[in-house]
Amino acid sequence: MVRAIVGANWGDEGKGKITDMFAAQSDMVIRFQGGANAGHTIINDYGKFALHQLPSGVCFPHITNVIANGVALDIPKLIKEIQHVLDGGVPEINLKVSERCQIMMPYHVLLDTYEEERLADRAFGSTKSGIAPFFSDKFAKVGFQICELFDEEHLREKVTQILSIKNLMIKEIYHKPELDVDEVLAQLEQYRDMIAPYVCDTGKLIREAVKSGKKILLEGQLGSLKDPDFGIYPMVTSSSTLAGYGAVGAGIPPYEIKDVTVITKAYSSAVGAGEFVSEIFGDEAQEMRLHGGDAGEFGATTGRPRRMGWFDCVATRYGCAVQGATEVVLTALDCLSYLEKISLCVGYEIDGEVTRDFPVTPLLKRAKPVLVTLDGWNCDIRGIRDFSKLPKEAREYVEFIEKEIGVKISYVSNGPKREEIIRR
Repeated sequence: MVRAIVGANWGDEGKGKITDMFAAQSDMVIRFQGGANAGHTIINDYGKFALHQLPSGVCFPHITNVIANGVALDIPKLIKEIQHVLDGGVPEINLKVSERCQIMMPYHVLLDTYEEERLADRAFGSTKSGIAPFFSDKFAKVGFQICELFDEEHLREKVTQILSIKNLMIKEIYHKPELDVDEVLAQLEQYRDMIAPYVCDTGKLIREAVKSGKKILLEGQLGSLKDPDFGIYPMVTSSSTLAGYGAVGAGIPPYEIKDVTVITKAYSSAVGAGEFVSEIFGDEAQEMRLHGGDAGEFGATTGRPRRMGWFDCVATRYGCAVQGATEVVLTALDCLSYLEKISLCVGYEIDGEVTRDFPVTPLLKRAKPVLVTLDGWNCDIRGIRDFSKLPKEAREYVEFIEKEIGVKISYVSNGPKREEIIRR
């Protein structure tokens, strides 16, 4: 059975914890898209880990963790991340990396940084992880698959050819120092040696796991609203964030994805630029940010303060629809316990008309939130494991959201730890 775990919103929904929870009963966890530009935080018996590229099953020795062909792999960062997990006390990591996975080249991060500098106040709010240049190269067919690192003659010829173009850009557009072919090849040789122990034909490995009835988790990065087709384009990421892409990014037949578990937070948050209709500001936002779990609302990869907002029913209903949600997990309910009154966005006012449908970006830029306000519960709800024992106001809040988004909320998370969750 294949289950996809994906985000309904802008990312940062708490997918790491939920994947970690489902991973305990799984045989294989697969990262199928994205790169080191966003992270998942998991908390377990070993401690707290901010994972960026490693699948969220790495702390379980029985799980085969796969970085599949759809990932933008930053090899040096992956090796550091592996060491971080091992240093945290995890005894071993069962990791496989697709030989077809494309790698972050040394110049991708440079080009990402240079372009953000050039754009200045028109910048995309990039994490400067090289993601946009990586995918530009992938689809221009000048990227590098891992398997190419093991063919030295081919590698030298290709790097020489591509650097002639990259150096022209670096010199004439960004006015920065040009790159040396031998230096880049020396870096790639190091990458090859670092990644070699993990490389295999993951497509075959995954097909065999599906055929034998293994329990498989597809782990997505970011959320629906960062998808390049269905998100808030152009302020999106560069690979599809939808569950359907798991079929391509991991090499799984589409009909094998039986369950799509979509994660949404009990309030809204986002890192980076782009439309965010229910956003709040100033002291109100900072207070919500500081109440956002044990670490507050700061990006797992960048450390940047997240933008904060009320729960957006319009965006979340849309996010669940494009993901094909079969169930929803509502996270971070406990983080709202400080509030006496809680607002939710139930519609967008655009040019004097109210809509419940999520619009395209030009209309989204003109949207104003239509808010309703519910009573808060204003007490600590951590430790409660039975939905019926939550305060009436907390239950009504969850039920209101469930009715608005039109998908059953199967789980409610009321704390950062794996066991701090209510199954409905």
